[in-house]
Amino acid sequence: QVQFVESGGGLVQPGGSLRLSCAASGIVGIYPMGWYRQAPGKQRELVAAITNGGSANYADSVKGRFTISRDNNKNTVYLEMNSLNPEDTGVYYCSLDLDLLRYWGRGTQVTVSS
Repeated sequence: QVQFVESGGGLVQPGGSLRLSCAASGIVGIYPMGWYRQAPGKQRELVAAITNGGSANYADSVKGRFTISRDNNKNTVYLEMNSLNPEDTGVYYCSLDLDLLRYWGRGTQVTVSS
């Protein structure tokens, strides 16, 4: 069974930075992973994704501010978030794609507020 340990969320002021981590367990191999977020009253949306080989894609709203990376030895994906603004507030979920299924972490809250 795929399980995740997510960390790094919290409260930050506008213009600040946070780094999210997500460690996956219960899997053998390297799989596409990503980060999604859900703001209050809105649908969950893709923030960034990274392939097995390390190719990344980003939502337009975070390009140039966020960086996704992975450590395959640790089955861990990271999201470095800079120049945060209040619109980045939400619950951030880690994801992993395996055998045509998408597995989700429990989420970590990110709040950008002064």
